Amino acid sequence: MHLVIIGNGITGISCALTVRRLRPDARITIVSAESAHHYSRPALMYVYMGHLRHADIKPYEDWFWAENRLELVQATATALDTSGQVVTLDNGTVLPYDQLLLATGSESRRESWPGQELAGVQGLYGLPDLERMARDTHGISRGVIVGGGLIGVELAEMLHSRGIEPVLLVRDAHYWGSVLPPEEAALVDRQLRENHVPVRYGTELREILGDAQGRVRAVLTSAGEEIACQWVGLAIGVRPNLTLARTAGTVETDQGILVDEQLRSSAPNVYAAGDCAQLRQPGAGQVPIEQLWYTGRMQGETVAHTICRQPTPYQRGIWFNSAKFFNLEYQTYGTAPAAPTQDLSSVYWEHPKGRAALRIYFRAASPHAVAGVNALGLRLRQQVCESWIRQQLPLAEVLPQLRAANFDPEFFPRYEKEIVASLRQQQANRA
Repeated sequence: MHLVIIGNGITGISCALTVRRLRPDARITIVSAESAHHYSRPALMYVYMGHLRHADIKPYEDWFWAENRLELVQATATALDTSGQVVTLDNGTVLPYDQLLLATGSESRRESWPGQELAGVQGLYGLPDLERMARDTHGISRGVIVGGGLIGVELAEMLHSRGIEPVLLVRDAHYWGSVLPPEEAALVDRQLRENHVPVRYGTELREILGDAQGRVRAVLTSAGEEIACQWVGLAIGVRPNLTLARTAGTVETDQGILVDEQLRSSAPNVYAAGDCAQLRQPGAGQVPIEQLWYTGRMQGETVAHTICRQPTPYQRGIWFNSAKFFNLEYQTYGTAPAAPTQDLSSVYWEHPKGRAALRIYFRAASPHAVAGVNALGLRLRQQVCESWIRQQLPLAEVLPQLRAANFDPEFFPRYEKEIVASLRQQQANRA
């Protein structure tokens, strides 16, 4: 079997390593123009900030690929012929395959703003974006970041680390309004204020203004404010990269490459996984397109079994995500909406100094089974939180287990007594 994988991100590499374990005799070719070797995308910001070197974000040494008989081809796949089962590369190579995995990832989303093609306007998704940012922010004094999600705060911290003033434009009334309740958003806003990051809430980008050399000189906001800057970061999300899939004509796409529960596309022997894949029928609590590191890894491992004739449906399990807002760590598990719902309530504790918070979501109906968790400034054990949700433990049983969930290092302050007392009182007041 010759397996060709387009994309060397976490999805493609997870698939390759799993196939190598299941089929030691398989020939595996990994195609990517982005970089010669696999690297960790979540670590890109730390290279810019000087905390890591490029070599530090490669999970495997350079010898690893030959040792495990994984062929790396640094090129762009430009055309796909599913009837002939070949992929054409931009270097003229025509690469035949028996099985093909499209793990083409995402591309930064753009709108129709005037001036978005100016030099110094970009998103942040991969290594080429990092290199462009390092070049275009050298020696500047201010950057404007459009968008109030995780990438927006990452870009703000990156600029801040180099003494560049970051200005955030956030459409919502508070930070990440579609995901975080107002209380949690206020803790993030405190981090932004303490690190001197100006934020314009309820504000959108209207136009990017350029100078005579075709570079950014300012932005114009929906409030009519002109903000002088020399760089603009677009952090309004990403969309599946469908460029190669659409060349085939036989691979059905919507927002992403449409796949069944085993991550099979509409074309024979062609699969899609990771950021670029869209589930035709998502499972309960799932969304059609999942663009997270850990879901990419899971999909890569899952599709490998199907490729090796061990058909396996993709099952994400309990939702999980984590991030860091300057000095504030964030974890979320299960169902954790930004606003209350008819069948879901929550109890919330916050440290008086605004450095830590915990929200536990539970079903409104008795026995009030725990459905989700938000933790800020606290480190919780993933396995423990997931077990609460999976077992549908009542809130009254979960509260005494908070100490077992704590994963903070030794000598870090612990708040379980205060948290339990506060949450129990809130629960009693609701009764």
